[in-house]
Amino acid sequence: MGEKRLREIFYYKDYYLDFFNSLKPEVQKKFNWTLQLISTIERVPKKYFDHITNSTGIYEIRVEVGSDIFRVFSFFDKGNMIILANGFQKKSQKTPKGEIELAEKLKKEYLYEKGKK
Repeated sequence: MGEKRLREIFYYKDYYLDFFNSLKPEVQKKFNWTLQLISTIERVPKKYFDHITNSTGIYEIRVEVGSDIFRVFSFFDKGNMIILANGFQKKSQKTPKGEIELAEKLKKEYLYEKGKK
């Protein structure tokens, strides 16, 4: 796949990878496809990538496989770099407040650690 990357995607610590490794292979495949889409197309449909209202720049990556819905929270750094944070399986209409709070905490932690280097 010689597609030009418009955005780089990085994992913050092992939060995303631990979540990813817990998923079934077909869900992992869909996450990989979705991340490829986000990194290579100019205008990503909201169906796959959307800003969380009332957050400090937290975005959710959305994946659906059958009737199962999964989300990974992320945020931008250096313009085009997307940092993946926590992920979860969505079991209700409303996004769990604790997951958004964790994403906010991880973003602060990331920016603090980055500032120390």
